[in-house]
Amino acid sequence: MIDSDWLVMRQMAVVVREMAGRVARPADVAIDYGCGSMPYRPVFVEAGCTYLGADFAGQAEIGIDDSGRLGVGDARADLLLSFQVLEHVRDLDAYFGEIERVLRADGLLLLSTHGVWLYHPHPEDHRRWTREGLVSEIESHGFQVAECVAVVGPLAWTTILRLTCWCFALKRIPLVGKALAQALSVIMNARAIVEELLTPAWVKADNACVYVTLSKRRNASRPC
Repeated sequence: MIDSDWLVMRQMAVVVREMAGRVARPADVAIDYGCGSMPYRPVFVEAGCTYLGADFAGQAEIGIDDSGRLGVGDARADLLLSFQVLEHVRDLDAYFGEIERVLRADGLLLLSTHGVWLYHPHPEDHRRWTREGLVSEIESHGFQVAECVAVVGPLAWTTILRLTCWCFALKRIPLVGKALAQALSVIMNARAIVEELLTPAWVKADNACVYVTLSKRRNASRPC
């Protein structure tokens, strides 16, 4: 609880693990498109999948070239994973085009991105979505969204926003700043947990900090 985004990351992990437990099959190939530090590798390895990270650099098994093309052949993935990447993508048509190319005909797309969040360029930050807008975006690129799960509603999110700003300021204080930021994070995360419990599901559904989606190709036979 000492991180300012602890509640968001915790709830996201719960949703991803639950979805993976239902849809990941032993021997599935799961390609994480824009894997970063690969925080969800253990989830898919535990499910018996062959997990392959894909990124521009780092420890990824699959490289991505400057145009965004994955260094892997067509129809290689049973599961295409995209966690907190879509908001950083400049060319969505190219990104989804690669997903369609690499995903097998009965493959599934597990994707998360921001509803509401602070500007955070890594190295670019282009957009945010409403629930309706995200579903429409995914479906306009040839998929059928089976689930769109909201993570952290507006009451808790505003607390996390204030916490993030305070932590940024406190960490600038020499010697004691980091400790003060961590102590405040524990208090504010506890408050955010209570606020999240008090927020009705119908409010959170359309006003979430993050959305986690599960999709399949149109007319694919594999159930979600």
